[in-house]
Formats: sequence, C-alpha cells, structure tokens
Amino acid sequence: MEMTTPGVTTHAELTGAEITIRCLQEEGVEFVFGYPGGAILPIYDEMFKQDKVKHILVRHEQAAVHGADGYARSTEKVGVVMVTSGPGVTNAITGIATAFMDSIPLVIISGQVPTHAIGEDAFQEVDAVGVTRPCVKHNFLVKDVRDIAVTMKKAFYIARTGRPGPVVVDIPKDVQQHKAQFHYPDSVSLRSYNPVVKGHAGQIKKALQLILQAKRPMFYAGGGVILGNASVELTQFVRALGYPCTNTLMGLGGFPGTDPLSTGMLGMHGTFESNMAMQHCDVLVAIGARFDDRVIGNPKHFNQEHRQIVHIDVDPSSISKRVKVDIPIVGDVRDVLQELNRQLAASRDRPDVEALKAWWGQIAEWKSRDCLKYDRNSAIIKPQFVVEKLFEVTKGDAYVTSDVGQHQMWAAQFYKFNQPRRWINSGGLGTMGVGLPYALGVKIAHRDADVACVTGEASILMCIQELSTAKQYRLPVKIVNLNNRYMGMVRQWQQFFHGNRYSESYMDALPDFVKLAESFGHVGMRIDKPGDVEGALREAFARKDDLVFMDFITDQTENVFPMIPGGKGLSEMILV
Repeated sequence: MEMTTPGVTTHAELTGAEITIRCLQEEGVEFVFGYPGGAILPIYDEMFKQDKVKHILVRHEQAAVHGADGYARSTEKVGVVMVTSGPGVTNAITGIATAFMDSIPLVIISGQVPTHAIGEDAFQEVDAVGVTRPCVKHNFLVKDVRDIAVTMKKAFYIARTGRPGPVVVDIPKDVQQHKAQFHYPDSVSLRSYNPVVKGHAGQIKKALQLILQAKRPMFYAGGGVILGNASVELTQFVRALGYPCTNTLMGLGGFPGTDPLSTGMLGMHGTFESNMAMQHCDVLVAIGARFDDRVIGNPKHFNQEHRQIVHIDVDPSSISKRVKVDIPIVGDVRDVLQELNRQLAASRDRPDVEALKAWWGQIAEWKSRDCLKYDRNSAIIKPQFVVEKLFEVTKGDAYVTSDVGQHQMWAAQFYKFNQPRRWINSGGLGTMGVGLPYALGVKIAHRDADVACVTGEASILMCIQELSTAKQYRLPVKIVNLNNRYMGMVRQWQQFFHGNRYSESYMDALPDFVKLAESFGHVGMRIDKPGDVEGALREAFARKDDLVFMDFITDQTENVFPMIPGGKGLSEMILV
C-alpha cells in the first residue's frame, strides 16, 4: 500500500526511457556515473537528447558505483549510477556492496533483457534483483512502463531516508521502449517503511541524567554522525560538557580531530588512550555507531568491564545487536542531539568537575605512551611522515580519499579531520580499488577543492583505468601512492600471525607509475628521499589543472601501530 501526493504530470505519452530521464531531472540529479550497453541503450539515447543531467563515462562499472559513492559521501546528495544488464550489473556489485556496508545513498539503474526473455538465459541476462538482494537496502524490477515514475520516487526516498543505502531499479529493455503518461509525485509514503526521526522524549531525558552523573564519561561517535549531518550538534554537546570524544574510522571529522577533547580514532588501529578510555569508562554514549568487530574487538572482553551505555541510532536493528545497552534511543542523531543540547542548556545540573579532572588525568597518562610514534630520522621515507606533510601542505582542508590497507590506517591516524565528509574511505567492506574513483566523484562535486587520494601500489592498480576518466573530464586530483612493494596489511598480518611466510603478498613486476601516469596524459613524480617529500607535495598541489601521481618509495618493513589482534580486546593492544 502506498500514498502519493500531487506532482509533475505530462499528458503526452513518453517512452519508459524518457520517463526515467525525466525522473532524474525532477529529483535534481546533476551527475550520473555509468557505462552503456545494449539493454540500457534507450535510456542512454534519451540522456543524449538533454543537458540537465550530465553523464560521467567511467572505464569499468565498479568504478561507476565507487564514483557515485564518493560523490554521495562528500555531499548530502544521492549518487546515481547507470549500467547495462549481465556483466554490467555484476561488475557493479562490488561497488554496491561497498556502499551498502557504509550506508551510502545510491540509486543504481540497470538495464535488463526484455520481459519476454527473462528466465530464458538470454544474451547478457542476469537476475539483477536476485544477485543484488543481499547487498542493497531495496531493489525493484519494473515490469510495466506505468510504474517507472513511482518506482523511481520510491527508490530515491528509500535510499536517502532512515539509515541510507543503495537501491537498484532494474528496467527491461522493452519497458524502456513502451509508452505511458508521465506523472512524478511530490512525495511517496510506504506503509511498510516508516523511519523514526524523533527520539523518545523520556529516553532522551533519562540519557541526559545518566550522562551528567558520569564519573568517567566517554563519547563514541561513528559514521551516523556524518550521514546524519549532526557534527555541529555533537561538537556543541561535547564541548558544553567537556567530556572526551573518540571517533570510529567512518566517523572521523564528525568531531574535530584537533580539538583538545578528541582522543583520536579508536578500534583495531586506534589510539591507546581512546581504546583504554572506551574500556574503562563508566558511562559510554554511542552516537551513530554500531560496536562492530574492528572497533571493540571481542564483545566478551568488552563486556568484562561494567559501564552503562546510551546508544543513539536511526536504525533500531543496530541497537543491542553486538553489545547490550542500557538506554536505547531510536531516532535521527541530529534531531536527538538537538534535543539533548536544548535539555542541557535548560538543566541546572552539571558534570562532577573533580571526577572529570581525575578522568582526564588518567587519559593524559595513557596518551603519554605516544602510541603513534615512529622513526622521524629515517633515511627511508616513512609513510606516516608523508601523511603528516600532506596535512601540513593542505592545511587540513583537503578531501582525502583512500584505498584499503596500511595506507588507509596511516591516513586515518595522521590526517586530523576537522570537518565532516572530508574523509572518504571504504570501512565496512574494505574494498581495494575505491580510492581513485572516490577521488573523481569528490572532485566532480567540489571542483575548487583540493582532493587527495592516499593509496598503495596494490590498491591503485585495481581501478587504474580511471586515470582515463580523469583525463576526459579534467579532474586534477592528487594521488599519494605510498609504495612499499607489498600488499602492506596482508604482509603485516603474515609477519605477526603466519610465521613471516609472505605468501603472495609481494608485488613483483610493478609498473613505472611515473611513465604510466604520463601515458594517460597526467604528471608523474617519483620521490625516494624524505627531504623531497614536502617539496613534491607543494609542487603537486600548486599544479591546479593537473592530475599528479606522486609515487613515494616508502619503508617496506613499516607496520601500523597500535594494533589489536583479531579476537582480542581493546586493552590487548600491540604498541610497537
């Protein structure tokens, strides 16, 4: 059952392909990332006939989804993708799963074989609904041209509301060619889908009382703060209380990384002080976070210490899923934090100053371990040094994308994000290859901003063909390749847990990245001395119109510390 409100109606009949493009126009879509093919050619034909919606032609469908994903992560908009049937949609699945794990709003329009051929093993036929079902928020197969408009409205509504996520709309070729009147509703309401926005007033009041009574409080903020656009409200609340705040990998920038109240990132490669404070606090306030395995390690170990937990999340299924909480609040995190700020301002109660002072003293003692130290006098380039210089050169204002591995963790540890939506990486799925297409999507959304892709020689090769896309659309991103000639994180685990048996982690026969970048029409640099790092970065960012590929030859033996081994707890960190 559904309810729709009046919207845009065209009395002349339009083809399904025309209707699809009109829907995108009505949604205010600026860019579509895609790759054409037979089953979606009618829609591409209509795309050609208009200029409101611009198309970004990638070189692989996986990169189309990653590009739209990066665009969505760095804005408050829904990313849009178009792919053809069969291998087109299967190539897109890694990108769809990446977005799904990190709750990124996307609408993926896939072409499909004609309705009469579905189930007949037709050329380039794949059950798009079936294969994407495990990694989408929802999906649709449109069998009637009259259903395209309302289905598209549902898709955008579902993608952006509640806990966001990707939605697939699969449209058979004959449906794209059939005709119907076009009616695009202003809104749609689904009886079976009604996300809660307002948090329960009684629960919010109870939460504030508990927070104010805390002796050893801790704020734990995740990606939901970013997605819920709640960074301003979170920062106001934390600063008003003077409590420590840690961010997850996905939550970096949700609270300013350079703020004195920030203890840095937590989790498997988080700071010693963040993890110890998480383990030993007496009141934990989790906001837009889900207590995942890379954050708290083993739940049994985490639960050994008694603490009371407030958990604020828009998704009720995330609450008490891995860790039982005391005060659950289901609602939009921004809305809930606004109410908490209002109640705090009206309350006469204030935190226990002496207890808080003692707690900060304990945190300072943990921080004195200097868990992120590294050899700053090395004759070989240390990857941490490159990221620190990147922060310095960009004044912390760049959009930074990353691939997955050691370089990702170093970027998260050493680039202090003070604003939301500036840190773009794959957290849940851990997808190698996302960095470059993410950077292109971000640059399309923010043409005048500095965009840096921090990557490694293994990851960058997975979507290296997108250097061609960058050339076509003049997207001058800066690539910071921390090249240690290994799949670094794989090698690190093999060193620690597999007896130094480096099975298939050595990257032999690597290309000359300088020549490779130049072959695509870009600028390449090779940097192998620590003294040349800052100069190379400054020169690269001064070249505003050029994509610059900086190949930094880094220490092969460097590991990411701190580190919590798999299955261990927050207080079982390896520090050196």
